[in-house]
Amino acid sequence: MTVRLALAQLEVRAADRDGNLDRALAAIERAADRGADLVSLPELWDVGYFAFEAYGRGAEPLSGPTLTRIREAARDHDIAVLAGSIVEDLEASAADGEAVPDDTGLANTAVLFDADGDRRSVYRKHHLFGYESAETRLLTPGEELPVVDLLGFRVAVTTCYDLRFPEQFRRLAADGADLVLVPSAWPYPRVEHWRTLPQARAIENLAYVATINGSGSFEEADLLGRSTVYDPWGTTVASAGDEPTLVVTDIDPDRVASVREEFPALRDRRDYETRRD
Repeated sequence: MTVRLALAQLEVRAADRDGNLDRALAAIERAADRGADLVSLPELWDVGYFAFEAYGRGAEPLSGPTLTRIREAARDHDIAVLAGSIVEDLEASAADGEAVPDDTGLANTAVLFDADGDRRSVYRKHHLFGYESAETRLLTPGEELPVVDLLGFRVAVTTCYDLRFPEQFRRLAADGADLVLVPSAWPYPRVEHWRTLPQARAIENLAYVATINGSGSFEEADLLGRSTVYDPWGTTVASAGDEPTLVVTDIDPDRVASVREEFPALRDRRDYETRRD
């Protein structure tokens, strides 16, 4: 059974929460109209990754209005939605009874809904970006690495900078992940890194890797777009330029199994421990 995957490369505007939400909801509807089974939004599409001053004002719990609207859109359009990531208010989520890594502060949180609008997984970004970024100062890193069954795949989520840490992807592969969605806010000029890292993660783990980037300009940076789906051989299945668009392609969980059977590198892997005497 093939699955139609859509990547919503949104125009993200700094601190334009209403406009960003309208564009996200419209993209979900367009994806459903094109027959997509699953659509993903980019990282921090609601406030804009580089609008650091807006993080606190835009933070919400998991039960907040932004994710509620996305959940309703998933149900109304009968499509699974990875709600990219938003700035989560951890204290408010904890007050709702949610399990959080800390009961205060903010997190960069991605939430996956199925086509019934049911929440299937919550992923809080593990690796916080410290290079010319306020993320490490403003946000709390996540601790969990959920992998869930959806549409015939074992689906996991990582976020943007996580691409630079292959051990995280190896852990997901060990837990059975065969489709990793990577909402991102990747800027110019690091185009080659954006192309190479997810392709390498796909090749290493013999899994589909889909990177979902935003499009737009901020005072600090311009997002480079180029949302892309890589298959388990690391071959580019579908990709975009740097303008807002919807990338749509069909992916097949049986292809993962066949590639892993043909080229059993995961079975040949040896475990290593780093020791310092």
